[in-house]
Amino acid sequence: MSRAGFFETIVGLAVIAVAAAFMAYAYGASGKAMGRDQYRVDAVFGKVDGVTVGSDVRIAGVKVGSVAGNSLDQRTYEANVELAINDGVMIPEDSIAKVVSDGILGGAHIAIEPGAAEEMLREGDKITITQGSVDLLGLAVQAFTSQASGNKAGNEPETDPLGDF
Repeated sequence: MSRAGFFETIVGLAVIAVAAAFMAYAYGASGKAMGRDQYRVDAVFGKVDGVTVGSDVRIAGVKVGSVAGNSLDQRTYEANVELAINDGVMIPEDSIAKVVSDGILGGAHIAIEPGAAEEMLREGDKITITQGSVDLLGLAVQAFTSQASGNKAGNEPETDPLGDF
């Protein structure tokens, strides 16, 4: 084997190793890989805009799991979300799960606010108290249009209380 052929073989093996490492990371981050160190709980939301498989599940801002799956209930038209929670994290059964926006760009995560119950959720249990996502853009448009329509209805803008100097 020539020196150039040996170098090409080494580079090819390095590319394959990097690709395999990336695939393993992507599979783990997607939430599809659920190891023995996690348990699954479910939650039903009216709206889960921005939450995808692999999104974080957080308690007090600390990642404690990830979204393992989501589906639409064809009967109620609600979103069923499967959460993969780290084994060492115990969640009281009266906890609240909320869809929280990560920022203006549209990403979101599930935030769990622990309750005070002594009974903890176990594999396959369901979080019954949930709050879906809030449409921030819709609220902004609604506020803007209601303000604009208020001025068109004959309401004059407020004058400067200090007057002209």
